[in-house]
Amino acid sequence: MRGQDDLLHRGIGMTSQRTRERLIARLVEEGICNSQVLEVIRKTPRHLFVDEALAHRAYEDTALPIGNNQTISQPYMVARMSELLLAAGPLDKVLEIGTGSGYQTAVLSQLVERVFSVERIKGLQDRAKERMQGLNLRNVVFRWGDGWEGWPALAPYNGIIVTAVAADVPQALLDQLAPGGRLVIPVGAGDVQQLLLIIREEHGYARHTLGAVRFVPLLNGPLA
Repeated sequence: MRGQDDLLHRGIGMTSQRTRERLIARLVEEGICNSQVLEVIRKTPRHLFVDEALAHRAYEDTALPIGNNQTISQPYMVARMSELLLAAGPLDKVLEIGTGSGYQTAVLSQLVERVFSVERIKGLQDRAKERMQGLNLRNVVFRWGDGWEGWPALAPYNGIIVTAVAADVPQALLDQLAPGGRLVIPVGAGDVQQLLLIIREEHGYARHTLGAVRFVPLLNGPLA
């Protein structure tokens, strides 16, 4: 049967396909050019990752609150960070720091072989797990823990993405990056934040500063 399935995956009203197409057009205007990233964002039902009261705003290019003083990232930033990770080619193993609503997780899971996602807030992680199951995204493994520590037991990773701002790049994440691997992370404090791309090379790390951003802070320690 169609019906409920269609509502889940396609949405109605302000979550319709038309609103998604407007979002994709805006992302293209803003410089997103990876066709695979654009297609995944087009088909991923962002309205399922926000409270029902905010569903009508799900396909606006803006961050939205998800509770616990956290936000679902702006679609442009999700697209930009995903595009940066994939710029050197397909990725097998990606570590995500900050599961949040699970939206970035869901996008990544359709772009790479495996996603390992760490979240410090248990309630957010539990809801994200349910969303992954509802969308039949089976290549994500979750860990409740401190994002500053990464997930050393499963390292190294071909790509690492951090969805909260750190005062400096955590050394643990640099250590867990595979040779040739790419780390995308916002760094700074307050209103002074920059998006960095760090690539692990044979004799160190190449750092590229990509412009001003605004993220919630990367905090220490798990929170039930």
